Amino acid sequence: MSYVITLIPGDGIGPEVTEATREVLAATGVAIEWELREAGAAAAEQHGHPCPDDVIASVQRNRIALKGPIGTPIGRGFRSVNVTLRKALDLYACLRPVKNIEGIASRFSGVDLVIVRENTEGLYSGLEHMVVPGVAESLKIVSERASTRIAEFAFRYARANNRRRVSVVHKANIMKLSDGLFLDSVRKVSRRYAEVDTSEVIVDACAMQLVRFPERFDVLVMDNLYGDILSDLCAGLVGGLGVVPGANIGDECAVFEAVHGSAPDIAGKGVANPTALILSAALMLQYLGEREASARVEQAIRKVYRDTTVRTGDLGGNATTVEFTRAVVQAL
Repeated sequence: MSYVITLIPGDGIGPEVTEATREVLAATGVAIEWELREAGAAAAEQHGHPCPDDVIASVQRNRIALKGPIGTPIGRGFRSVNVTLRKALDLYACLRPVKNIEGIASRFSGVDLVIVRENTEGLYSGLEHMVVPGVAESLKIVSERASTRIAEFAFRYARANNRRRVSVVHKANIMKLSDGLFLDSVRKVSRRYAEVDTSEVIVDACAMQLVRFPERFDVLVMDNLYGDILSDLCAGLVGGLGVVPGANIGDECAVFEAVHGSAPDIAGKGVANPTALILSAALMLQYLGEREASARVEQAIRKVYRDTTVRTGDLGGNATTVEFTRAVVQAL
């Protein structure tokens, strides 16, 4: 079977890590036709918008995309392309598996957890305005519909992947209406999944427990802002954003992406680490039903880190992006 997949290289090191990922996917033997679309700073200069309509149309048509990192200005400039894609395509579930890789130094062992983050509403949605000069207001919107469907996603994922427990992360002790609605919605869904244990944890207590006993967690489901913060925290438990995959999934479309930044300071130098995007591509293969190829890609990454000294500069080595990619292809 062959697939047509939208490819969004992104900014900075994006084109380098997407090219590396394409080489690894080609080595699996899975037939993929790439439909290239530009988004980010270059697209903004050319089209006046960082996420042109043809990008959205391509993903809607193909129903799947692989995306490199795209930079977002802080406090000014264009709206995040990531947020734009999530809204336009209704990619309501952010999936971030976090797992130790033997050979990558970490303060913890036995970490194997999954962050499931609601993507479309909450305080992170960017609904904000100036009330009067000197006073800004952000709105936190929580709906039963969105809370229920992200809970369904988390419990379906747990069941399908033989995960034993779902922890719902909240701050309902303070935000009794908004987080209270989210918590109550997850509770209702949990009753239909008797084989999956459910626990509840307040977000600040969750952060503390994650940096003390991360091996105790399995699947965690939470709202948008908490998920943005805790997913990066969890990446730090296993070596950083450069070695964990990410996906944004809806009922109709899915976008798989590296969750690290565009690193403009090293762009074009050939030293970027493509691990995160390669692992995201492995998630993509799994989503497509190519489970054998997905497992082979992940095993190849693990073999390189376990059995060789090939490391890019971010992990203390001196391998180039091309040399690391070659090692992964050879492991395949």
